Amino acid sequence: MYPLIRFAKEMLKYRNAPALGPVDPHISTHICWPWDLDPWIELNNGRTLTLYDLGRIPLAMRSGLIPILKQKGWGITVAGNSTRYRRRIRVFNRFTMISRMIGWDHRFIYMDQSMWKGGECCNQVLIRSAVTSARGIVPPSEVIAALGHEADSPEMPEWVKAWIEADAVRPWPPELPEEAKRHLSG
Repeated sequence: MYPLIRFAKEMLKYRNAPALGPVDPHISTHICWPWDLDPWIELNNGRTLTLYDLGRIPLAMRSGLIPILKQKGWGITVAGNSTRYRRRIRVFNRFTMISRMIGWDHRFIYMDQSMWKGGECCNQVLIRSAVTSARGIVPPSEVIAALGHEADSPEMPEWVKAWIEADAVRPWPPELPEEAKRHLSG
């Protein structure tokens, strides 16, 4: 189930927070609740991705993106991600989430998010997102300009560039073995 109450709490908590520039970080603190757990009594990997919304959406609000989306009839979607899990977050652990936009290209906006216990990083996700309209993907330079900032992206880290290049050669749709194709519905 989507954490609607936590989402509402985050939006209320940060509604009057200072505005952020395009690459400024949004920092928030959260607790791992019993309903966030997997059978190994730690933060579930899928729930981790859902909880990252609790950082990205307030980041979008504080950067001024949400009013622009409403005004222009745009939407925003996750178009890809790569996640690393390194340390466990257990029930009732408090953790800090850092969410930030790190750059953009001609189609996508790239965000880096991480969860920390003390000075130790527990997991990190690289998110590729797209702002969409009825005509399709809105160029990120147009989105950034609508926010009142210079439309040129900062230089992205080499590891992000490498991920973009690697993902570009990944086949779509995925290649399936003949045995699997026989089991597709429809």
